[in-house]
Amino acid sequence: MILLRRTLRVAVLTFLIIPFTATPQAAADSRKRLPADAGASARRVLAQLKVARPLSIRGYSHRRFQPRWAHHKGRCDAREVVLARDGRRVRRNAACHPVKGLWYSPYDGKWLKSEKQVDIDHVVPLAHAWRSGAGKWSQAKRRAFANDLTRPELVAVSHSVNIAKGAQGPQSWRPPRRSHWCRYATSWITVKRHYRLSVTKDEKVALLNMLRTCRG
Repeated sequence: MILLRRTLRVAVLTFLIIPFTATPQAAADSRKRLPADAGASARRVLAQLKVARPLSIRGYSHRRFQPRWAHHKGRCDAREVVLARDGRRVRRNAACHPVKGLWYSPYDGKWLKSEKQVDIDHVVPLAHAWRSGAGKWSQAKRRAFANDLTRPELVAVSHSVNIAKGAQGPQSWRPPRRSHWCRYATSWITVKRHYRLSVTKDEKVALLNMLRTCRG
C-alpha cells in the first residue's frame, strides 16, 4: 500500500511539471490575433453595406481580372509574395519562386510541405465580386482587386479546400474549421466595404451567423 501511494505521488508530480507545448495549429492561429472587438466592428460595417440581388454573371471570365498575378516587387508576382508572407522558412530561387517552405491552411487546418499543394484563395472570389458590382469596374480596378495585398483578400490555403470553395459565398460555403469563421467573415466584410460591393440577404445572414463565433 505504501509503495502504491509513493508511485501515485511520483506520477502526479511528473504530470504537473511537464511543460505545456502549444500544438502547431494553435501556434499558427495565434500569429495574427483579431482585436477583441473585431466581431462588433464587422457587424457595424456589414450593416452599412448595400443589400441587393446578385447581378448577372454574363460577360465574366478570369481574363477580365488579368493579369491575375501582377508583379509587385521586382520579379515577384502577387502569388509569390503571398506564399512568402504566409509560409514558414520559405526559400525562393532567383526568379522569386518558392522552392521550399511550410504552409498552414487556416480553412481546413492542414500543414502543407510543398508549394504545389498550396493555392492562393481570393477570399471574395472573382466571379462573386463580378456579380456584386465588379462587372461595372474598369480593367485596371479589377486587376487591383485580384492582386490586392493590402486588404485581407489573398490567403494561402490547401488546393483541396480552395477547389471545394470555388466561387461560393458564405451562404453556401464556410471554412471547415469553425474556429476560422470569425476571421473569414471579418475579412469578407472588409474587402466588400473597401470595394463597395453589395451583399445579398442570405449572404448577410450567413455572415452574421459566422460573426457569432467571434470572442467578445
